[in-house]
Amino acid sequence: MSDTRSKSKPRFPVVLTALTAVSLVALISLGVWQVERLQWKEGLIAASAEAEAQPPAPVDEVLASAAPEFRKVLVLCRGLNTAPFVELRSIEEGQPGFRLISACPLANGQSILIDRGFVGQDVTARPVVGNNAAMPVSFTGVVRKPVKPSGMTPPPEGNVFFGRDPAAMAEVLGVKTQVSPWIIYAATPINPEIEGLHPSVPPAAFSNNHAGYAATWFGLAVVLIGVYIGLLRRRLMRTADLQGNTP
Repeated sequence: MSDTRSKSKPRFPVVLTALTAVSLVALISLGVWQVERLQWKEGLIAASAEAEAQPPAPVDEVLASAAPEFRKVLVLCRGLNTAPFVELRSIEEGQPGFRLISACPLANGQSILIDRGFVGQDVTARPVVGNNAAMPVSFTGVVRKPVKPSGMTPPPEGNVFFGRDPAAMAEVLGVKTQVSPWIIYAATPINPEIEGLHPSVPPAAFSNNHAGYAATWFGLAVVLIGVYIGLLRRRLMRTADLQGNTP
């Protein structure tokens, strides 16, 4: 009888390799996407800083430009100090209150919403509505893009809103013209007679965690490669042991 041991070659783990390759491609793709998002976000931050650094310009000129957001504007709006307003529930520096929002006609035939400022909820004084509607009111403001309310935002209660919805606000204010997709935050007082009402432009807040996200995805890709190599070596060693113990 022959004492020769029949040794078969270890089978290559096709399924494990295929699953690892697919997962690796997905992880690397997510990492690359986050790097692209990082570059986009850094460009946006730089653009906003550049826009904020520019001097105030006429509102119609700024709105007609390619990038009006964060630009300072000079606005002349007749009767704005006595215009109807809606109230938007808001919080400023930890204090609950309301932002008063009115509409102002533009030279292009549209109207734009003006955030006249913030008033704490303990302040009961409000601007008078309807008197001296022809008085020209000039102020400096900042153009911003409103954040759309989420599906969890409660519906308005009368003229009190819980989310910044330009179309719905314009309807309550009785605006008959098309409403601009932008809003203007007043940076100088429109109603100085109301002591508790002060103009307030929210800071430009950009979350920029994309570098960390990219590092996480790439790190997981490296870990996956290490796990695959470890499993492959373990499989080969086990096969070799089984063959070595075969009589």
